[in-house]
Amino acid sequence: MVAELTALRDKIDEVDQGLLALLSQRLKLVAEVGEVKSRHGLPIYAPDREALMLASRREEALAQGVPPDLIEDVLRRVMRESYSSENDKGFKTLCPQLGPVVIVGGRGRMGCLFEKMLTLSGYQVRILEQEDWPQAQTLLADAGMVIVSVPIHLTIDIIQRLPPLPDDCILVDLASIKNDPLQAMLAAHNGPVLGLHPMFGPDSGSLAKQVVVYCDGRQPEAYQWLLEQIQVWGAILHRSSAVEHDQNMAFIQALRHFATFAYGYHLSEENVELEQLLALSSPIYRLELAMVGRLFAQDPQLYADIIMSSESNLALIKRYYQRFGDAIQLLESGDKQAFVDRFEKIEHWFGDYAQRFLEESRTLLRQANDSRS
Repeated sequence: MVAELTALRDKIDEVDQGLLALLSQRLKLVAEVGEVKSRHGLPIYAPDREALMLASRREEALAQGVPPDLIEDVLRRVMRESYSSENDKGFKTLCPQLGPVVIVGGRGRMGCLFEKMLTLSGYQVRILEQEDWPQAQTLLADAGMVIVSVPIHLTIDIIQRLPPLPDDCILVDLASIKNDPLQAMLAAHNGPVLGLHPMFGPDSGSLAKQVVVYCDGRQPEAYQWLLEQIQVWGAILHRSSAVEHDQNMAFIQALRHFATFAYGYHLSEENVELEQLLALSSPIYRLELAMVGRLFAQDPQLYADIIMSSESNLALIKRYYQRFGDAIQLLESGDKQAFVDRFEKIEHWFGDYAQRFLEESRTLLRQANDSRS
């Protein structure tokens, strides 16, 4: 038995080595593709090409007796690595005549990311930090674009503190709330104004498939090239009004982060053994616990700013608290049918999305289970 297993494992090792050689070859080809895209200003993420390629590989896998989900999982992981490697090739400069780009708060994590992407795209980038304010007028005198990338609670003050900018300078902010900063920029600068919200963390290896929300401010024709440049980086643009953005972020960020904070607070006060929870958890609970823990590994000031950024956030959280209480009353009543009726009413509200989310979550759950040691 031992000899038979050893022989089979040796053959598996040979196949694995062949897979490694093929992956190395694929990454080299991707690097060549990246160079071509860089020269011609093509986006690193081509959704139509990706969808067609995955559909073809799934059909081929099925014909060869290989589970289609397996080849798709492998290829998606390989493509993620490919997108990261394409970053290293740089990007075409879509606005070569642009003056220096000044990033206010450029030593912060998101500021560093934009400095990297703009530098890879051939732009001259300067950094303006707190200690540089005595030289701010000089640093900004010939700026072609100014990007404000500072904590939310400082954003409006920093915008109002900016010295007069050149008339054609593009003023941009990256805050996760948009209406108040956008209004502040419009009041502070008579030239082009744009609000951006990168919907991802600064530790992203690539901008491919990442969403960037943009809110038009003034003179959109002057910054159209920037939106196209962001698409060249691989990001997906989503246009929104500043008011609609903030309304949606109340649910996506403020309410969700507060609920996570409250759950983490409860776990810590109950003083549960996290190791035991992990040992006994199903994949979905392990994933949920990981998302809770992730919050507390990050900057508390950022989340305080997001949650406390407006009175409307507080009102929304209070309504959530009230409905949490309503749900507790269902438990106190002991009426299972009332609970089932409410459950089915909510299921009806989700409609087809419930099944869609069930299917999408299966991949995440498999990955969570795979990482279990």
